[in-house]
Amino acid sequence: MEKRTLVDDTPLGGEALSMQHITKIYSNGFVANNDVTFAVRKGEIHGLVGENGAGKTTLMKALFGQEQTDGGRVLIGGREVKIESPQMALEYGIGMVHQHFMLVQSLTVAESMTLGAEPRRFGALYDFKKAVEMTRAISEKYELPIDPHKRIRDLSVGYKQRVEILKILLRGAKVLLMDEPTAVLTPQETKELFVQLKNLRDRGYTIVFISHKLHEVKEICDRITVLRRGRVIGAAEISEVSEGGIARMMVGRDVYLNIEKSEANPGKPALSVKGVSYRDASGAKALDNVSFDVREGEILGVAGVEGNGQAELSELIAGLLKLQEGDITINGKSIRDMSIGRIRQSGLSLIHEDRMTYGTNAVATVAENIISDRRHKPEYQSRGFLRRKAITEKVTALIDEFRVKCDGPDAETRTLSGGNIQKVVAAREFSSEPKALLAGHPTRGIDVGASELVRNKIVELRDKQRTAVLLISADLSEILSLSDSIIVLYNGRVAARFPDVSAVDETILGEYMLGVKTQEVQSSPEGKDGDANV
Repeated sequence: MEKRTLVDDTPLGGEALSMQHITKIYSNGFVANNDVTFAVRKGEIHGLVGENGAGKTTLMKALFGQEQTDGGRVLIGGREVKIESPQMALEYGIGMVHQHFMLVQSLTVAESMTLGAEPRRFGALYDFKKAVEMTRAISEKYELPIDPHKRIRDLSVGYKQRVEILKILLRGAKVLLMDEPTAVLTPQETKELFVQLKNLRDRGYTIVFISHKLHEVKEICDRITVLRRGRVIGAAEISEVSEGGIARMMVGRDVYLNIEKSEANPGKPALSVKGVSYRDASGAKALDNVSFDVREGEILGVAGVEGNGQAELSELIAGLLKLQEGDITINGKSIRDMSIGRIRQSGLSLIHEDRMTYGTNAVATVAENIISDRRHKPEYQSRGFLRRKAITEKVTALIDEFRVKCDGPDAETRTLSGGNIQKVVAAREFSSEPKALLAGHPTRGIDVGASELVRNKIVELRDKQRTAVLLISADLSEILSLSDSIIVLYNGRVAARFPDVSAVDETILGEYMLGVKTQEVQSSPEGKDGDANV
């Protein structure tokens, strides 16, 4: 088949591609894109920003051939094209690096790089030696070192992303669509990624950078386009707009990017983890003698590169995994023999990092999801029958309070954007008057407006209800702005404790997260930390 790539026909600085008057209407009547016109220049990093539900993902899926539009056209190098599949997009020189990597953990880097385009010898046999040669060649060409023989499961998150980038470059991509590329990276890995992206830009590649982290948009992008409610609000040179200005364009109002909170006044421990160790199904130790307390009126942040025990810790506290060693107590009571329901009744609220699997029932209504933890209470049920009026009044009030954009209490949750689904979860969990709140990545993948609301509500819980908050997040700016104290998990152990959050910054946290530094951390959360060992 003749290669369809047309981007190379465009001079540097010229219009590499444009999407003109794009309209996409889903079967339920939701207008995801409404007459959107969007253009990027060859050799630039272009930021695409907007609230959840603004239409960014739909627009990029249309460009990558994963969605078909109801109107409009795509031009590459000034020529109209019809992109009907991701394979066709790659043939036109458009590649996409997804937020959740599309890699098979058991394969080697070389096997992953050539998956779907495997080199063959004798017409049928997979040529692993050739795959290694191809991987080394593309790695050297773009100065992105990678070991072709390593298994994907043994790579850091940053290196997995490098494989994804090299994989689409190997397939001839000239335009890279990057969806939340720094969501799970440390500051050091983010800095390295930005060097790589700038190098690609300087070689004439075009990059569309989708992110909710406005300080990163300001740092890496040359221009931005802002979407709101399916329409283009405006485009600007990045030098001409501030972070606050971008947020205002996205949300339609002023957004306060810095969380204001008073100094914490902690009380007695409400959530305690004592000597907890856990081995996964393969026998690997995911947690190793982890101990800490979260006190009433305190936010304890848990920082760490994903895969260092955070998920197991969260699920042990919530009762989704059974304790093997050590103990966890809520208000002084062990949860060892408690069911998930009893753990919640003891005062724990949970924002799970997987809001679709553990946070909501997608086919249930907004009202059913919000009321699911309290429908048994007398104010919502009488003689086995639900009090519909009371439920509707409560849910409507919470929809208003948490600014959930939906068609009312009876709207199916699956029709909402990701950010609004997260608001539904927050509305339920924050209104349950928790003694302890386990907040797992509470603002991941949601826009600045929704993030502002969720973060302020967490601080409000700390101050007004004296809730003990355990905050697990890959967003270090979130950890630093919300937490009163911080622990770092590395290889399933508490690698560092910082009782005073003002004594640490993203760079310092990143060093402990990567294992560059460690502390002689006491097994008990009481007392002073030991000296740091480099």
